[in-house]
Formats: sequence, C-alpha cells, structure tokens
Amino acid sequence: MNKLMSGSSLVLLSMISGVSINASAQEAEPPEIHDHGHDIDVVFATASPHQKSRFDVLQGSNILSGDELDESIAGSIGETLSGLPGVSSTFFGPGASRPIIRGLGGDRIRVLINGIGSIDAASTSPDHAVAGDPLTAERIEIMRGASTLLYGSNAVGGVVNIIDNRIPIIVPDMGATGKTRLSIDTVSNDRSGGGAVNVALSENVVLHVDGYYRRTGNYSIPGFSESAALRALEEEGEHEEQFGSVENSDVDNKGGTFGAGWIGENANFGVSFNINDSDYGVPGHGAHGEEEVEGAEEAVRINLDQKRFDLKGNLYQNFLVFEEARLRFGYADYKHIELEGAEQGTSFNNKGWEGRFELIQKMIGDVHGSMGIQLRDREFSAIGEEAFVPPNDTFQWGIFAVEEIEVEPVTFEFGARYDHQNTISTVHNMEKSFHNFSFSGGAAIHIDETDLVGISVSRSERSPTPEELFSNGPHLATNAYERGNLNLGTEKALSAELTLKRDQGPFSGSFNLYHTWYQDFIYEHETGLEMEGLSLLEFRAKDAKFYGAELEIDYTITEQENYSILLGASGDFTHARFTDGAIIPRIPATSATLKLEYQSDPFNISGKVRFVGSKTKTAAGILPTDDYTSFDLSLTWRPLGFGSDLDVRLQALNITNTERRQHTSFLKDLVPMPGRNFKLSLDYGF
Repeated sequence: MNKLMSGSSLVLLSMISGVSINASAQEAEPPEIHDHGHDIDVVFATASPHQKSRFDVLQGSNILSGDELDESIAGSIGETLSGLPGVSSTFFGPGASRPIIRGLGGDRIRVLINGIGSIDAASTSPDHAVAGDPLTAERIEIMRGASTLLYGSNAVGGVVNIIDNRIPIIVPDMGATGKTRLSIDTVSNDRSGGGAVNVALSENVVLHVDGYYRRTGNYSIPGFSESAALRALEEEGEHEEQFGSVENSDVDNKGGTFGAGWIGENANFGVSFNINDSDYGVPGHGAHGEEEVEGAEEAVRINLDQKRFDLKGNLYQNFLVFEEARLRFGYADYKHIELEGAEQGTSFNNKGWEGRFELIQKMIGDVHGSMGIQLRDREFSAIGEEAFVPPNDTFQWGIFAVEEIEVEPVTFEFGARYDHQNTISTVHNMEKSFHNFSFSGGAAIHIDETDLVGISVSRSERSPTPEELFSNGPHLATNAYERGNLNLGTEKALSAELTLKRDQGPFSGSFNLYHTWYQDFIYEHETGLEMEGLSLLEFRAKDAKFYGAELEIDYTITEQENYSILLGASGDFTHARFTDGAIIPRIPATSATLKLEYQSDPFNISGKVRFVGSKTKTAAGILPTDDYTSFDLSLTWRPLGFGSDLDVRLQALNITNTERRQHTSFLKDLVPMPGRNFKLSLDYGF
C-alpha cells in the first residue's frame, strides 16, 4: 500500500514537472501492411506515442504482421523473431527461447505484452520461457537499440512488444471480428492452434476471447545432438550420443484470455484476465552432478503457470496543454516448477505489477511531446536445490519526458528519464538502492519525401539485477555455479546510431550503423575455479564496446496487373569486445538473408536462403561454431482470391536438412536447431 501511495505522489509530480514521454503500443489501430512485409511507411506505435511511421523512426525497427507474421510464428518469441536484422535467440529448445538484440539479452531486452512487461521469470535464466505464445499475436513490434527513455533501464538493448489487443479499443463494424491459426508439422509432430474473437455486445461494449494450444513431440535433427567440436573433446563412451532427434524437447502449451472494453466518443476503458499453462522439456540437461556419477540421468521439465490481470484506459480530451491521457496496468501471479523425472525440483515464484500513466501533449506550434510515469514491483522467491537466487523484492519507478521539434526539413528529438530502483534481500539482510539518469537526442533529416538521414545519441544507465547482486548457487541451465557481486554499481552506456532510409518507387530500404561504449558492463566471469563440481561464474563489471550494422532492402522487380515479383535482402553483424581486448561470450555471428517472392491471385510463392557465419574466435570455455546455409520454400494459396481472409500455407523449412547451431545459445554444443520440416498451416479471419 505504501508503494501504491508513493506511486500516486509520483504521478502528481510528473504532471507538474513539465515535459515527459511515453510509448504505449496498443493505442494505435493496427495498420494495413503489404504482404511482403518490409514496407517502411507503416505505423510504428512502440517507438512513439504519436503513431510515428517506421520511416521516421531513428532506431532500427521491424514490424511483423499479416503474412510475414503467419510465416514466422514458432513455438517461442525468440524463434519467431530470430533471423530479423540484428535479432537472434537464446534457443533453449522449442519451449524457451528469448530474443537477443545486437548481442544483448536477458535483463537488457524488455519483452512487453501490449506495452506492459511480461511479468515472469524469463530474464532470470535462459531455460525460463516468456509467459505467453505468439499464436495469438496480431502484430509484433521490435525496437533495436536503447529504448530506456520509453521503457526503463531494462530496455538498454531493445524492446519487443507483442500486441494481441486483448482489451478491445475498436467496435467491430459487422458486429464481430476474429482470426484463427491452425498448423501441423513433420519435424516435431506439432499440432497447434490459436484464435481470437471480438464481439460487440452493444454500441459501446466489446467482448474479447482468445485461446491457443500447442503440443509437439521431440524434434528431429540431421545428425548427432552433440557438436563435432564437443565429441572431439570427449573420451569414447563418455556420453550416450543422441542421433536423429533431441530427447526431452517436447512442448505442451495452452492458454486463453477473457477481456472486455467500453469504447465511448472521448474515452475507452477495458480489463482482461489471462491464463497461461506451459509444460516443456529442457533438452541437453539429462544428467548433472551426482546423477552423472550414479548413472541415474533424469530429464528436466518445467511446468509454468501464470495468471494475469490487465487494465487499460484512454481519455481523449483537451485540457491544459494536453490532448490525451493514458493509463495501463498489469498484475501477474507467476509460478514454475522444475521437475526432475518424477521428483519436484526447484520452484520459482514471481508476483508483480507494472503501471504506466501518460499525458500526450498537443501540437503547439512546431513542438509536441508527452510525459509519463512508470512503476514496477517484483516479489521473487525460489525454493529447492537450484534456488541460486535468494528471495528478493524489487521496486522501480521512473519519470520520463520527450519533445519533438519540427523545423523543416529536420525533426529534432530530445528526451530524459530518471529511474529509481530499490532491491531488498531478506537472506542478506540488505537493501540496495540505485538512481539512474538517461538522456537522448537526435535529428531526422528529411532530404525529400523519399530519403531520410537520422542521427541519434543516447546516454543510459542500468541498475544491476537481483540475480547479478545476490546469486549464490548451482545453476544447471548454464551448467555453472553462479555467484553474485554485492559491490556492483550502475552500468552506463553511451550510444550513437546513424540511420539511412529510402522509400522510392519499387525500392525501399534501411541501413543502421551503431556503436555503444559501456562503462562497468556487467557480465559473468569465468573464474577457472570449480564449486560443487561446476564451473564457478562470478558477476563482475568491466568496460566494453559494441558496434555493428544492419541492412534491409526490398525491391519490386516487376508489378503487373495480375502478378508481381519481389526481392528482399537483409544482413547484420555485431562486434563486441571488452576494452582490454577480451571477447564477450555468445555474440551472434554475421548473417545474411535473400528472399525472392512471386505474388499473384490466388498464389504466393517464395524462396529464402539464409547464411550464418562461423564463430572461430570465442570467449574462454566456449567452443567454435560452424557456419551454415539453409533454404526455405513457401507456397500460400488463397482459395477465395487475393485479399481474402483465408490462407492455406505449405512451407518447406531447412530443405537440405543442414545442421544449424546458435552461437548465442548455452546449449549450442548439445542441442542443434531442428532439421528438415514440412509445415502446413491455415489462417482464417473474418
């Protein structure tokens, strides 16, 4: 109650302070997006409270929607997004994969659901899944690079916003709207489906219901589960080698949402309640520690349960210098139990809430902006042998501001944010407080209507997480004993980014060049020691630098009355080193993708080739990773004609059955990515 009272005071403070910022994602009506998916003129709500087009966004960004989203959907948010420019994944099997953006993951990437955090334990460990499933997503927006001003210090690497509109904001014209996705595949015997429907109960009240179900078996692979590099190091017979499939990689997920919204002329308000139940195997971790010695290998599974409540309200009313007020709130009770065979292992519990209040400023002359406050609370506990993080309670609040000044042909952006984090550990009888300040400035130069040059600079600060501060115990997901560091201070980053964009005739494209300097970059240091038979990793801080580039190109080769041919190309690379020259572990390899698509009525045919380079220079204790080239084909049939609401899609993925391993994964030498896969899916909307 005291925290909520203090939050109310902060709201008042933010209203008095003058200028501030926001970025609530779901407020914008979903845009119409062309089938080939990369158009840079679509509305990008996550980047701005003013429905800024993607063409005007200074950071690297992507929107998955429509056909592109339907083709990309996988069992986890990480695998759904992996392959986009600057995006890879942790790949901890089909059940748990989080996105990695520009080489950063964990607490540096915020995964949002309709603009509010996922409120789970996914950032605690790579084997913990994000609570939710992409099957019910209407669109996914990705911001690459620092987004701390909008979403707090935990977004220093980027933001992923899953938008499912579980709280309706539009009254359906025909009384009801909905969409269904069904799919099967051969690589894991996947049987999945998801759907959502909005029904108008009156002129102002809309009911929302959605649900999803996914069940898979163990997935197939081209050869051995262990990499050639790892097998070469092992003595003959040291491990029972798996061939042809990955054991304990099956998934059983289900969930659903009930929501309702009231939509008036000058306001809307709504609530939703969501249940998420997931049961999945953690591959590559069948035997650990004493179990190995005794020869009694036990498969590890995770049973995840989350119950979540969301509230949203918008007021469209001119008052003072503002034209709109937005309120978003989410509360979740999260629990997952790790099962070792028939025995219950460690239980992770997380109760938390997050709220945002935002005021959108009117256009005054050439200036507009927004202001807001964000509050988060997290009560975390773990019970069991692998409770490597002690119970802790973390409360965060922040106020933020952004202003845009339009001076043709340049738009200037300025912003600032203050964050306070307070973390209490009862085990250590300790309270740690941090005060963070972040600033940004940028300019978008519109050379003409088709060309943009953007320059942005930001300084951001991130507080250490409870895991980085207090960890002390065996963590079998990383096959290490992890020890926190109570002396860690604030992590500081200075980032600069150059953006070039063109959208002219048959050509559209974007190029991003970025460089980030870190002071006291927090990482897990390989000590070379052992604790309880595991490698001892200790959280430390050291200066580091990241730089890289991303390229996206779309070109319409020909566009005739009955058909069109489209060419798409993308690529990225990331370089990361500590300032003393040491290599930062698990940085993604350089990649490039080429896609050719034929669109007609009623067929779309596309082919994609993707190259991922090798990683021969690696951090201590990490084996090299081979390069690979994969090929995909996709055929989409619209039985009712182009623009209809029924799509039947047949995909052949990894046609050559190539062995593929994610260098960013802790399991890369134990668990490769899936082999050849034939996937049949149906998408129907009304």
